[in-house]
Amino acid sequence: MPLEEVLQSLREYCASMPPVAAMQVDVAGYDGECLSLRAPLAANVNDKGTAFGGSLTSLMTLAGWGLVTLQLQLRGLSAEVYVADSAIRYLAPLRDDLLARAWLGEGGQANEDGWDAFFATLAARGRARVQVEAEVALPDGGVATTLSGRFVAIARK
Repeated sequence: MPLEEVLQSLREYCASMPPVAAMQVDVAGYDGECLSLRAPLAANVNDKGTAFGGSLTSLMTLAGWGLVTLQLQLRGLSAEVYVADSAIRYLAPLRDDLLARAWLGEGGQANEDGWDAFFATLAARGRARVQVEAEVALPDGGVATTLSGRFVAIARK
């Protein structure tokens, strides 16, 4: 499937989930390594006028899930993708719109070899896991929040 069709499919899928639609999540783009999602602060604000921690976590989790889903769809594969576990770090308050980026993490060194190993395992066992890293950026180039997570794909029969 062509990249633009995959990105549009991700947009539609996000819009179809009520909690994600309430966050007003949109696919900002894919640069070949990182999938970026955005959401307006106004729909994700807490009582302090900063980004709600649950929204930060949700957006990074969605970015990780979306990255794995995108990689599957680009290869024409069908699988269910789940987050197996994750660790979140809140580093600084965010008083601006949310922009999350996700990329292939530890063991993959953000290159095709990591994806190749993931897809070889999926083909051989019908399930595979991959480490994904994500962050929400601050407007000044710093980082508000990070996620390190394992995502699992289970081939559809």
